[in-house]
Amino acid sequence: MMQVFVYEYLSGGGAVDDPTAETLLPQGLAMRDALVADLLASGHCDVTAATCAQAGALPAGAAETAAREGETPLDFVARLAVEHEAVWVIAPETGGCLADFERMVGAPRWLGCDAQSIATASSKGATLRHLAAHEVATPLAHADGAAAWVVKPDDGAGSVDTRVHAHLATAQADLAARQGRGESAWMEPWVEGQALSLSLLCELGRAELLSVNRQHMRHGDGGALHYEGVEIDVMPALDPRRKTLAALAARVAAAMPGLRGFVGIDIVCPPRGMPVVIEINPRLTCAFVGLSRRLGRCLAAEVLALQRLERADA
Repeated sequence: MMQVFVYEYLSGGGAVDDPTAETLLPQGLAMRDALVADLLASGHCDVTAATCAQAGALPAGAAETAAREGETPLDFVARLAVEHEAVWVIAPETGGCLADFERMVGAPRWLGCDAQSIATASSKGATLRHLAAHEVATPLAHADGAAAWVVKPDDGAGSVDTRVHAHLATAQADLAARQGRGESAWMEPWVEGQALSLSLLCELGRAELLSVNRQHMRHGDGGALHYEGVEIDVMPALDPRRKTLAALAARVAAAMPGLRGFVGIDIVCPPRGMPVVIEINPRLTCAFVGLSRRLGRCLAAEVLALQRLERADA
């Protein structure tokens, strides 16, 4: 039996001082519990998962552990990593958080994308520039004649602090104000269309399109953009549009061969023209929740098998 440690940042106590943690905790718990249940269902894992006072009970069969008093999240994960064969971390890219955990755990225990892919995906600007250089469609190609512009944290997660501006001048002012406050910020053309995400299983520059998911976004006051959840697997396997989206996923994986395991890609499909990539999530996303059951597959077990095979071939 493989000894696997699961650490989800919010439910593991990593953001107790973050005012947004309470709002985001249900998403974190849902991902943690879906992953733990998947690993247990594989029949090949003993699972220990991090928890904290604010988190609910784990799925039956998993062992729980919590950080010691005064122990930082990195120290906590480092301590548990040496006691397990594999470590699966779900954490935001913001502030280099996911990258820090990858460096702390290191190969061969780390389950997930490599350091370079995490570094690139952790920056909205770096991601789009890298993909554009590899002939992957992005909003950057829509700069000429853009009807609106979006400003957001360059290393933010989801739609946190994202604002859509009808005029380039106001977008530039928003960008300058954020940068003047020392914040990470990025501006790109707004692409009107259907907001979707792609759930992928990645390995060595290849990607299998697992599902196409519908993202529910709401426009609020002052152009604020709010994420209100995801609806998984909304496009049937025989839908002809899937071929285009699978080809897009393949180009992204080829451009970033360090993407490994479960990966999410946020895209927009305009009424006319090719879909564009908005960002890459080099980790589990909310779309993982319920997906194994929906597809009739144990996705966590498949990720473990792929990474074991990759290491055996190294």
